[in-house]
Amino acid sequence: MIYKFKSKADGDLIMLEPQGRRVLEILGKDAGAQGIITAAQIPGAIRALEAAIAHEEAMKKAAGTEGAEPRDGQSSTDSISLRQRAKPFLDMLRRCEAAQADVVWGV
Repeated sequence: MIYKFKSKADGDLIMLEPQGRRVLEILGKDAGAQGIITAAQIPGAIRALEAAIAHEEAMKKAAGTEGAEPRDGQSSTDSISLRQRAKPFLDMLRRCEAAQADVVWGV
């Protein structure tokens, strides 16, 4: 399954289900088949994602795993940071914030 995020202010953004679900959960949104992030909610969404990224980076730094090779049983995709996965979405949110446009999604 994929999530397809759309806005009048930006091109479509496609995320695979696990990553899309994680981002939506960070934003406090129901990761259902459809939804909306209103223009008024976008500043809070940006702050929530930035805080989650900072938290993940602090946890990795404290654990000494930043830049480490994957351990046995851990897939190489687990080493992709939230910062890397969320950057296109954050960019979309920032453009939508500037244009005062909503972001909707569907699967």
